[in-house]
Amino acid sequence: MKNFIFSFVLILLITTLSNNLYSLPRFSLRTGGTCIDCHVNPSGGNIRNESGWSYGKNNLVMFNTFKVEEETEGEFESSNFIGKNILFGLDLRTQYLYTQSSPIDSTSKSDFQKMTGSLYFNIIATENIDIFTRYDFIHQIWEAYGIAKILPLAGYVKAGQFSPNYGIRLDDHTSYTRGGDLGVLFSKGTRQGLIYDPRYVETGVEVGFSPLETSLFTVSVGNSGSRTFEKDPSYHARFEIISTPSDDVNFLFGGSYANFKERKFDRNNFKFAYENVSMYGGFFGVGFDQFTLIGEYNIADNLIQKDSTSIAYMIEASYRITKGLEAILRYDSFDFNSRINKDELAHLIIGLEFFPYSFVELRPQYRINIEDPSFKNDAIVLQIHFWY
Repeated sequence: MKNFIFSFVLILLITTLSNNLYSLPRFSLRTGGTCIDCHVNPSGGNIRNESGWSYGKNNLVMFNTFKVEEETEGEFESSNFIGKNILFGLDLRTQYLYTQSSPIDSTSKSDFQKMTGSLYFNIIATENIDIFTRYDFIHQIWEAYGIAKILPLAGYVKAGQFSPNYGIRLDDHTSYTRGGDLGVLFSKGTRQGLIYDPRYVETGVEVGFSPLETSLFTVSVGNSGSRTFEKDPSYHARFEIISTPSDDVNFLFGGSYANFKERKFDRNNFKFAYENVSMYGGFFGVGFDQFTLIGEYNIADNLIQKDSTSIAYMIEASYRITKGLEAILRYDSFDFNSRINKDELAHLIIGLEFFPYSFVELRPQYRINIEDPSFKNDAIVLQIHFWY
């Protein structure tokens, strides 16, 4: 039964619990830019600014239904502005899924599934102040924060409820370097990945600086609990640098650190207590012409249980076959406890990303699920994505 649940839930979580709102790191590696070049949020993700919206409309797609140059009278006009100072956007996603086994029986299953319906707005209050909100109608997830770009070294202050900046923000949160399988496979409260699933947000403050034009250093302090003084605040720090030695080559490297407390059951005293968790890791990326390669490696102390060390890592290669069509290959793994053998989980994902028209994406995937002992539980997914 455990194996059946693993295969079925893994497929459901491909996008049910992922919003695909985050920026794709390989775009930065191809252009040599940073997150803020395409997003309102300086650390990436969520609503696209005017430049990012225009890139998705004109430069990403195979068959462009809009003219890149300025529209003339009589042509269809499109904009992500309401008036002069309000940006809006959305992400709508559904999927068809097929799995070789299910938690009910060992036969194959297929079905359609609703995934995400997010709407977001950004008010450009002044030249240096933005006020952002996002709400997911399906999962009832919301973010709301203000950004004041008032600090030296192109710095900013962000305050409100947001997702902390850690690691590489992949748009697939079933990756073990993000949220993994969210603890639903073996026992309630047990993680199969890091904490950064799309439901994880904190209320707090983030400060960021860009000492170099293609660098970003952020620190934040926040509280993910529902009650004040329930536990000590969490702390996050992250830095990244993008180097562009030539027009066709870009490099990315950086590191992350997090410290927070999680509620765990103390088997010795038979009660729940908050344990201190520390996570740290590094990431890299290289972009050469149409090829990109990114990787991330993380070590987490006390994440699963006290006095244990967990390891989560991933590596992803992508190649742009032609405009609007990309091939993706990713391997990611999670080791619950580095002192124990044969407790690792892994994915090998082979897929395509097809952008036929503006604001439309098709994403077919074949997912090989790896565990010990192994069993027949591979899956096929077709994601359908509309955004604006």
